[in-house]
Amino acid sequence: MSQIKVKNIFHDIIPKSNEEFLEVLFQNNFLKLERIVSEGHSSPKNFWYDQDKNEFVLLLTGNAIISFEDGNSIELFPGDYFIIPAHKKHRLDYTDPNKKSVWLTLFFN
Repeated sequence: MSQIKVKNIFHDIIPKSNEEFLEVLFQNNFLKLERIVSEGHSSPKNFWYDQDKNEFVLLLTGNAIISFEDGNSIELFPGDYFIIPAHKKHRLDYTDPNKKSVWLTLFFN
């Protein structure tokens, strides 16, 4: 029988960088689970994500603001989660520059 390897979602995070840290934790033909770490990051000006899949978003630590092309925005705190429907244009407007914002995102049909 193979050994089960236990990891911790808050370990093995790179130091603050110009780029968000993104790690694919699991992926198959139907799902993709990512861990993202932001620290003062935001989307480039006038950039919108327009994804082919639905996205479940869970903020584990930190603080963030996600805005949508329709003018609405959501401020997130630890434990907050929601689903972004496929092709709903959105962007990351803010993450706390003084604390790591750790996210889990799950992409699905």
